[in-house]
Amino acid sequence: MSGEWEANGAGVMRLPSGVVVRGRGLRLPLPERPSPEFAVHLLGTPPPAVPWSSIWVRWPDFRLPREDADARAALVGAWRRAGDERVEVACGGGRGRTGTALACLAVLDGVPADRAVAYVREHYHPRAVETPWQRRYVARFH
Repeated sequence: MSGEWEANGAGVMRLPSGVVVRGRGLRLPLPERPSPEFAVHLLGTPPPAVPWSSIWVRWPDFRLPREDADARAALVGAWRRAGDERVEVACGGGRGRTGTALACLAVLDGVPADRAVAYVREHYHPRAVETPWQRRYVARFH
């Protein structure tokens, strides 16, 4: 494994398998090192350039991904990479879209879809997954 996030680091969430991922708001200052090795940026417009590998999922604020298949592929890829790399999931504020994506990663990791939002709110941020349609997106994710 190249590296792992510190278990108590800002935005770090441990999945049931023990894999850790970091959620973050891109409008917030970049946390102290280490830097991500891979990032999924969930934004309605192109993300800022970063010095690590990243993928952009077109996902407007307070909404759902523009292309579900692209979002799913990005999240499955991030989940697979998180076992060996420091993976970050980030949107503008770090709660709605990021929380939704983290809940989807939790589903991929074995959390039942109907419990994934509660899992992320407990382990990442209490206000993660902001809208009813984001909650439904997670409930239907498999």
